Amino acid sequence: MEWNFQTAEELATALRAGEVTSAELTDEAIARIERNDNVINAICVPDFDRARAAARGADQARVRGEVRPLLGIPVTVKESYNIAGLPTSWGLPQHRDYVPAEDAVQTSRLKAAGAVVLGKTNVPLGLQDIQSFNEIYGTTNNPWDHDRTSGGSSGGSAAALASGFGVLSIGSDLAGSLRTPAHFCGIYAHKPTLGLAANRGMVPPSEPALPVDLDLAVVGPMARSARDLTLLLDVMAGPDPLTLGKAHHVTLPRARHERLSDFRVLVLDEHPLIPTGSAVRAGVNRVADALIDGGACVERHSSLLPDLTEAATLYTQLLFSGSVARFPVEAHEELRARAAALSADDQSLDATRLRGMVLSHRDWIETNNHRERHRHGWRQLFAEFDAVVCPITPTPAFPHDHNPNVLERRIDIDGVGYPYFDQLVWAGLATMPGLPATAVPAGRSPEGLPVGVQLIGPMFEDRTPLRLAELLEQKIGGFQPPK
Repeated sequence: MEWNFQTAEELATALRAGEVTSAELTDEAIARIERNDNVINAICVPDFDRARAAARGADQARVRGEVRPLLGIPVTVKESYNIAGLPTSWGLPQHRDYVPAEDAVQTSRLKAAGAVVLGKTNVPLGLQDIQSFNEIYGTTNNPWDHDRTSGGSSGGSAAALASGFGVLSIGSDLAGSLRTPAHFCGIYAHKPTLGLAANRGMVPPSEPALPVDLDLAVVGPMARSARDLTLLLDVMAGPDPLTLGKAHHVTLPRARHERLSDFRVLVLDEHPLIPTGSAVRAGVNRVADALIDGGACVERHSSLLPDLTEAATLYTQLLFSGSVARFPVEAHEELRARAAALSADDQSLDATRLRGMVLSHRDWIETNNHRERHRHGWRQLFAEFDAVVCPITPTPAFPHDHNPNVLERRIDIDGVGYPYFDQLVWAGLATMPGLPATAVPAGRSPEGLPVGVQLIGPMFEDRTPLRLAELLEQKIGGFQPPK
């Protein structure tokens, strides 16, 4: 039997029953990587010798009667996580030889849970793109169409899962970096509530791995089934043991409902700042139809929904103010001059990005105050609804575009070009207020490309969108291996 596309749950059952060993699973995964990854280029830092040793150790632990949630399960890890003894570069050429001495906290949690780490997956330069390519490791291709991107910045992890290179992976999400690759590659991913999972050691190379509370950014699980997402989130969730973990433990609330017919869902497929492509709109409607057919209460409009234009503006300001925080002084002064030259009437997202790059601390505080009002608006909405279904990006995976001037890149939506980074507005809908969001497969485009949607849930009620994802998987199907 070929095990490469089984779920973690299925493999755990087979391991317990003695139908397969972890050593066999690991050898099969490595053989598949060595056979197929020359075309996909997902695994940028293999760690096969240590993986085989860990697999043998897992088999011995099982013989001793040990029970751990991921014991013997082959997984991958996004390149940006520190793994002792392996390079962490974030795709930055000047850091190609940086090797941390300690594991990231999430790497440690994976290993403590018994997972077998096969290696690290590719990322874009500095994690700052919707594609995964860099000078050190090259380009990761979409398993469904090698001329298209697998997404970013967790694109290597998504491509690895879709290709059968390991069963689970961990990534991170600031601008859809978990959800967009999942959508492009036809897999599942979950952006946890902001602060739910400790991020120490998911840090730019050569910087100290400190327990820092990040703004907007989270770490989270990727998988080929919704139930596997929950399994991996339970391993990842919890505060850093160096700080809040000294006093707090996480107990997530149960999902609000167990049956599809009990869910109240708001479905969105239009954004005031960018159109939704026909393929993605069809995916949203397919999910909406499945919800209705399952007896869920589905609405298309609500006066409780926070203003989408203001939400996108706030997200853009917060995102880009952080993205340039370490720019040299000269570059910052140049940005200030360009922002000052903008017309006051220019309220485009391009202008908002530029203004966000030079926000003063006073302006940032005011922007953050507006964010808190949006968070309160979401609390009111989630008193009436259990989840929001909406796009992740306006299109399926797009062709590789490595133009170094990102301002010249365009995203094609049904034949019309739009500024490249405008496609982030849907991902920002959940990121700006820190809400949990689960990416789920929702069918195929006419060209046969995967299409996904996101299920946004109430803050710290991550199990609610995850449970809805499980029910939808049962209703409309989930991951399918690339042909």
